[in-house]
Amino acid sequence: MQWKANITIVGPGRVGNALGPALKRAGYQISEVISRETAGSQRAARALARATGADAVTARVAELTAKVIWFLVPDREISAAARELAPRVSWKGKIAFHSSGALGSEELDVLRQLGASVASVHPFMTFVSQSAPSLEDVPFGIEGDSTAVRVARGIVGHLSGAPFTLTPEQKALYHAWGGFTSPMVVSLLVTAEKVAESIGFSTKDARKLAAPIVQQTVANYARLGAAEAFSGPIVRGDAVVVGKHLEALKGNPEALAVYVALARAAVRNLPARNRKELEKVLDGS
Repeated sequence: MQWKANITIVGPGRVGNALGPALKRAGYQISEVISRETAGSQRAARALARATGADAVTARVAELTAKVIWFLVPDREISAAARELAPRVSWKGKIAFHSSGALGSEELDVLRQLGASVASVHPFMTFVSQSAPSLEDVPFGIEGDSTAVRVARGIVGHLSGAPFTLTPEQKALYHAWGGFTSPMVVSLLVTAEKVAESIGFSTKDARKLAAPIVQQTVANYARLGAAEAFSGPIVRGDAVVVGKHLEALKGNPEALAVYVALARAAVRNLPARNRKELEKVLDGS
């Protein structure tokens, strides 16, 4: 098995559009980009194929000659995509990955039973439209068969990523952790926008005004850790100010509930003076 064996990408979505070009830059040949039969999916496959030097094909005509088949379809489609491709070629000696954060390698059991070595290989990164993040230094959570895990670690290394091993039992909590680090952060920020709107700021202005403090907070967290990055009335133990916040937020019950939940977590887990007074104020909310 050559470390830089050919790779087929199944699914020309957001992850594929970041991973495919990164693999090409790392010296891998992308043989095929496999799409669904829909016009939109085929159009996306052609664009990714142009970017990677691959052939854009549908499952119906895919040749699957690559040593590594990487499923980059939505979680709910992984097992079905594997079953669709299973009868097409011999899977003995092939490597099959999927990149779900929540699901384990068992989603590819149909290919495992046919002789493939399978693994889940999940980049711990956010992927949205109109953005293709660098994968350099990005952690990849890997779980699966020993051969597939070894190959995955080699590929991630060539991508300048940071591979680490998970067990199947850890996947759901691992993915929940990821949820807290990105989508739930965005959910918190949109809640903050609603608070800003209640005092007259537009969503656009609220985002623009909040961006510097958000960016500095994340930078402080990354450099100093949570405790040293924490600021505001809770770390000072200013229960009176916290009480004023709670009173002001009564007109927005959703934001109030979010504030109370996060404040309780802060009192428990971060530096805070006058904990009993803070807990008393929060209990009265």
